[in-house]
Amino acid sequence: MRIGNLGLWLGLLAIVLFAGVMSPGFLTPISLFNVLRQASVVGIASVGVTLVMITGGVDLSIGAVIVFGSVLAASVMDGQDANIPMACGAALLMGLTVGMLNGVILTRWKVPAFILTLGMATVISGVTQLYTGGTAAGEVAPAFRQVVNGRIGVVPVLAILFGVVIVVGLVIQDRTTLGRRIYLVGANARAAHLSGVPVDQTRIAVFALSGMGAAIAGLALLARSGVSSNFAGQGFEFDALAAVVLGGTTFRGGRGGIGGTIAGVLILATSFNLVNILGLPFNMELLVKGGIIFGVAALQVASQRREGIT
Repeated sequence: MRIGNLGLWLGLLAIVLFAGVMSPGFLTPISLFNVLRQASVVGIASVGVTLVMITGGVDLSIGAVIVFGSVLAASVMDGQDANIPMACGAALLMGLTVGMLNGVILTRWKVPAFILTLGMATVISGVTQLYTGGTAAGEVAPAFRQVVNGRIGVVPVLAILFGVVIVVGLVIQDRTTLGRRIYLVGANARAAHLSGVPVDQTRIAVFALSGMGAAIAGLALLARSGVSSNFAGQGFEFDALAAVVLGGTTFRGGRGGIGGTIAGVLILATSFNLVNILGLPFNMELLVKGGIIFGVAALQVASQRREGIT
């Protein structure tokens, strides 16, 4: 399986060790698992976004889907444990529907993915506001938060959920026909089509998976926060995009993978924790995030020039 660029993992190790030097308590199991817990929402969403970007697309609608999935689940739960299965099902169905709509519109009308998913994000945000009336809606069922936001020993359930999503994503990427098709479409869609690869169906499938991943991330966010919010997941699409690009998946498609994305997610999460450890203002996180994105973009441009790509 692809595990991403070794340099990324070494960079992550260096950041973790530096954080440990600055605050020895950071290297305790509870603290390290807390980083995984904090990274779980963006990490779960990033898995689906990675598959989309390998095909040469991009999904900017995931932030809105995360928010709506969280709000919809809380509304259906209405504080009742008996409603948990229906609430989770409703959120997942919504994510799947939005993802498939993205894929169908992209393939039928050839709308650029950036514009399409940005527009879809705006639509979903509007639907969320109409659904809730602009205020927090619903109530989280006690059992849902107790279980999903709980721990098994020192291991957060959210970290376990994150791990399960990673494994499923890696299996799809590396062990299935769909995974092979994703790379072929991203490398050269026309050649893939001439070789008999169902290009449109492959693109629809990855957008559907991205929508589902965002809905799962919404459920994780709801469990972590314990309250329904119309704004809690806004901007997560850029966090996910930063992690995916940092992990080596390019906008050109055909290269990269989930292993690199996970390294990117953990580097960002650890860097944000380091900001707190150093006692810097919260807004420094934005500067760190922006600096990382600029740095990775510069490295990708340099790589393209070495390969003779303009």
